[in-house]
Amino acid sequence: MDQRSLEAIERLHSLFTTRRLTLSVAESCTGGLLSHYLTYLPGSSRFFVAGVITYSESAKMRILGVSPETISSHGVVSRETAGEMAERVRLITGSDYSISTTGNLGPDVLEGKEQGLIYIGLSSKDGTASKELRLSGTRNENKENACLMTLEFLIEVVSGG
Repeated sequence: MDQRSLEAIERLHSLFTTRRLTLSVAESCTGGLLSHYLTYLPGSSRFFVAGVITYSESAKMRILGVSPETISSHGVVSRETAGEMAERVRLITGSDYSISTTGNLGPDVLEGKEQGLIYIGLSSKDGTASKELRLSGTRNENKENACLMTLEFLIEVVSGG
């Protein structure tokens, strides 16, 4: 883990612990790495409620309840699917915030979408937002960068800036 990721993890831990907020995660393309980052430091149980890896299309629908219409209209690699994943995991777990990741790490084109296209979903009681990433590294570099950028997006939203 690089220094920038560790600093983001430390900042997120402090932010969520100080504000007494809770967090849940629905991962696809990051395959559990985001949950690993969130639990890297001791004390994460004070804010981290749950992490779910729904790698397949059917798991997104069966476990999280993502709408089949969303997936058929927009694909699993989409802003809409990321948003629904985040919203559904937040509602299932009752957490204050939730984040999700879905995308194409490569090496092949998926649903006509190129390697490195990743969507982050973020949900809270105030609504759901999403962010598009276009990464250009290797599969593993893209996975690590997606996790870092997801943490940074969450910190930005929660801290209000």
